[in-house]
Amino acid sequence: MFPFHRWIKVLCATVLLGTFASVRAADTVVIDTPMAPPAWALAQQELLRAGADGVEAFFQRYFDERGYLQCVERWGGNDGPDDAMENLNTWTLLYALGADESVQRYYKRAWEGHILQYTEARIPEIEMIKDGMYWREFPAAFDWEHNGEGLAAFYFYGLGNPDDALYLKRMERFARFYTGEDLYADNYDAEKKIIRSLHNGSRGSKITHATEMDWGGLPVKGDPERLHRYSTAGNIRGDHPLNLCAATLGMKAYMLTGKENYKKWLLEYVSAWRDRILENGGNIPTNIGLDGKIGGEWGGKWYGGTFGWNFWPESNSRNYYIRGPRISLGEALMLTGDLGFVEPLRRQINNLYAVQKVENGRILLPNKHGDDGWYGYTPNQHFDVQQDIYLWSMDPKDKERIKDLPWIAYLDGRDPEYPLKALQRDLQSVRRNVKGLREDPTSPDQRGSDSSQRYNPAETGALVNLTLGANSPGSAGNVLHSRVRYFDSIKRRAGLPADVGALVSKITPEGITLTLVNTNPIEARALVVQAGAYAEHHFGDVKIGDQSVTVDGRDFSVRLEPGSGTTMTIGIRRFAHQPTMAFPWDR
Repeated sequence: MFPFHRWIKVLCATVLLGTFASVRAADTVVIDTPMAPPAWALAQQELLRAGADGVEAFFQRYFDERGYLQCVERWGGNDGPDDAMENLNTWTLLYALGADESVQRYYKRAWEGHILQYTEARIPEIEMIKDGMYWREFPAAFDWEHNGEGLAAFYFYGLGNPDDALYLKRMERFARFYTGEDLYADNYDAEKKIIRSLHNGSRGSKITHATEMDWGGLPVKGDPERLHRYSTAGNIRGDHPLNLCAATLGMKAYMLTGKENYKKWLLEYVSAWRDRILENGGNIPTNIGLDGKIGGEWGGKWYGGTFGWNFWPESNSRNYYIRGPRISLGEALMLTGDLGFVEPLRRQINNLYAVQKVENGRILLPNKHGDDGWYGYTPNQHFDVQQDIYLWSMDPKDKERIKDLPWIAYLDGRDPEYPLKALQRDLQSVRRNVKGLREDPTSPDQRGSDSSQRYNPAETGALVNLTLGANSPGSAGNVLHSRVRYFDSIKRRAGLPADVGALVSKITPEGITLTLVNTNPIEARALVVQAGAYAEHHFGDVKIGDQSVTVDGRDFSVRLEPGSGTTMTIGIRRFAHQPTMAFPWDR
């Protein structure tokens, strides 16, 4: 083994590399142990490159020079403005992982274009959108199944560009729609701690009966089901767990500005929901009345409500009880470090497993609850939520039901081939999607805003797991929960530098095992490793072999000599700091 001074040196940044002096006066870990390029590292780089090339192909196929999506512009839950941006909900995350700058440029053109496109699009027959589907650059009034999906890429844009003045202005404006500070948007009742309706947005909450066209837009010839499916969805009064997705607006505004009013609102609103869930025996209510009581608009039934436990009883779908709680309770945890915010999710999952059925060796869980109890059994076992619960708590009991999921098995040392398999799987997905969009025969006057989503080439799942030690945030408007994140010290941008591979191979309550490698045999690479997606964690010691150096901070710098790499164990104290969007050199 190389002596300690050969593969790790702790130097003043200004001595090591002049560029670092403008970053911060930090210690730098210098790695010069030769390492042959691992296949997983080369696959990571190829996935970032292919994803960026695929984004360009997608944009050229489906957007015009204004950034308008070439489609039939419709309103509603079947095919609406949220779907336009859901086409690219992973693009900004891909950029933040290290993809080419072009990804961010194409996203910005599409985002700005769609704001104009759907502000101009209006339906006079529908009151809330008669003057534009968007007002003040935000949906006039709709539900957070759709609003959250449409905002997912916008949220992750801040990972790569937190100092964008227009982004900051918009995020604060959007957040104030829900904090009670906006004069035109009466969404939040601070006394009852509720959002007042399932339909809400920049024009406030719609309390009156929701028509089929409020939900589905204008009739479409040959598709009567487009509207008829919402014939029983008129009662949208009161709060719904989907509205908890709006918490991300306050979370992002707080992380960008540090203003306490956004944090205060988020914790107030989410804490009220946490208490209601626990009061209800761990079952998430799907209606809170305007009086603030569980089931207040549905005869006191906690399982009532449009998009609730007993909605569309003939179908197992359209029960969105866990999406908002997953997002918002995780955000409250990040702000406070209080594991009590995990308990409602754990209780709900345990309640479902307590009434499970087993058929042909498969566990089925109920997705419905009515007057006669649980029903609507499906094989969907909420694995993403269970992975979140485990990664937040690090309690072995929370891992028991998910221990055989491929990524969890890999972290336990039971599937060493998983990284390459997962990356190759995502590369094949990029290939299929680009092939599909190139062969797509539909013309703009045939396409809905959601029809091209299946061809999105920006695959981030394996990269998020393997490079960040993070569960997938999903596509509903979440924040990113991760053990680490990376920044290019030379280009001063988010993401892994070119030629650098990163692999989190173990996660424990005390820290992670991380391999960093520079596959370039000629040029050195420099990066900053940050504790958490938003610097919410704190690094302790960095150990390589039997040697260690104390970091004692939110980040540390690394210089990878040509063709070098190593595996290190990094101590992490979680939720030690308030989360921030600021880059390491701006803090």
